[in-house]
Amino acid sequence: MQPSLGVLLFIPYRHMEQRILQTVEAAGYPITLAQARLFQRIDEQGSRLTRLAEAAQVTKQTAGYLVDQLEDAGYVQRSADPDDSRAKLVTITERGRAGIAVARQKEEAIEAEWAAHLGPRASRQLRAALVRLREITDPYA
Repeated sequence: MQPSLGVLLFIPYRHMEQRILQTVEAAGYPITLAQARLFQRIDEQGSRLTRLAEAAQVTKQTAGYLVDQLEDAGYVQRSADPDDSRAKLVTITERGRAGIAVARQKEEAIEAEWAAHLGPRASRQLRAALVRLREITDPYA
């Protein structure tokens, strides 16, 4: 019996995620899987904790705990939200951006490996199909 499409989508994602985490840790940016999954959902202009919790599908308390850890590691900072003085924004620091650069470089290398394995045509088709699926599956797109 063949694995479901969901499993087939998850396996390469998990593979990429593990390799990226190993690379960023080796480069001096240790981060846990839970922290990384929240961190990657921070908007360029910053995100409120409630939005991060929703996007990461965790409780607000869990998101707050993870943001505390990310802040202690120097990857993020909290600051006043210019649109609402009562709210705080979580924004990425320079250290966080440096870690992202390491992760992106590894991500590109993995995608190149996959493209070499699949070939140019299949790679383009896969990307196009996944972009189309995103239209109906990603409420944050």
